[in-house]
Amino acid sequence: MPSIVMAGGGTAGHTSPLLATAEQLTGTITCIGTAKGLETRVIPAAGLPLELIPPVPLPRKLTPELFSVPLRLRDAVGQAADILRAVSADVVAGFGGYVSLPAYLAARKLKLPVVIHEQNAIPGLANRVAARFAAKVAVTFAATKLPGAVHVGLPVRQAIASLDRVAAQPRAREFFGLPVSGPVLLVSGGSQGARSLNRATVAAAPALLRTGVSVLHVLGQNNFTADCVPIEGDNARYLPVAYVDGMENAYAAADLMLGRSGAGTVMETAMVGLPAIFVPLPHGNGEQARNASFLIEAGAGLLVADADLTPELLAEQAAALLGDPARLQRMSAKARELVPADAAVRLARLIEAVI
Repeated sequence: MPSIVMAGGGTAGHTSPLLATAEQLTGTITCIGTAKGLETRVIPAAGLPLELIPPVPLPRKLTPELFSVPLRLRDAVGQAADILRAVSADVVAGFGGYVSLPAYLAARKLKLPVVIHEQNAIPGLANRVAARFAAKVAVTFAATKLPGAVHVGLPVRQAIASLDRVAAQPRAREFFGLPVSGPVLLVSGGSQGARSLNRATVAAAPALLRTGVSVLHVLGQNNFTADCVPIEGDNARYLPVAYVDGMENAYAAADLMLGRSGAGTVMETAMVGLPAIFVPLPHGNGEQARNASFLIEAGAGLLVADADLTPELLAEQAAALLGDPARLQRMSAKARELVPADAAVRLARLIEAVI
């Protein structure tokens, strides 16, 4: 059996495609992450072994910490190389983020093939570096500029890739305790949550409830407090939760989503045909706005700037969309046309072909 080492962590944007690809692989899998990321919870929960190396984030500005990066990176590469030797690795598959760079460099040092997957439209530093020597480069978006890139889409778990939202909706709403009938808005800022989305949603909740719209609000673990309690309306409910382990249930329960436009959210909502209002992060290199652009241009989603997201705008846009089922159906159908559902299988076959 081949020994496959998979590197990725920090947020769900890196761990989710890793886990989805792992579902489709044949062989012995070892994951590399850091103690700081979401991987310490979700990877062991998936039954996969996780080895930890120290994180080596790269400061975006010239700070004293920047000068310690070479030494810390050397130590992390050394520890990653020890892991690769210990499991007799045949290949390293990485999903970007600061945990991946030491694994990529360790694989190059040991002359092992590297396969990378870039989730965002604008590639991150680790994958830009590794693309220069990787055996295979896979991307979520066809327009992503990396040498030798193969467009496969975003690997997602089979539970999402095969989701029939219409058939699963009654069971999903019962699971969350939401009304079986009436529109439902799902709000999620990703695994870490998003404060601007949370503030707008909490303030808009009374107006949404008055129009018969229920809200499933995923605030993120660090944003969930004792004040986050359900609110009952007439045939509608505001339900705040800290985190959802199986997002396929949340997607099935909803008719519309408000969320950031990380690659995972963009591709998963499109794949299951859930219309969305995307609010890109207001900082970074602009990759979140680029991630959603193909859906916006096709009329399969809406884009709202973070600074423009007021409670009034949210209540108005959500009520308008949810009150127009025909438009939602058109958006849903168009989104599903644009996104491949077999990315995890295709990436797994690339990895196995390199071995």
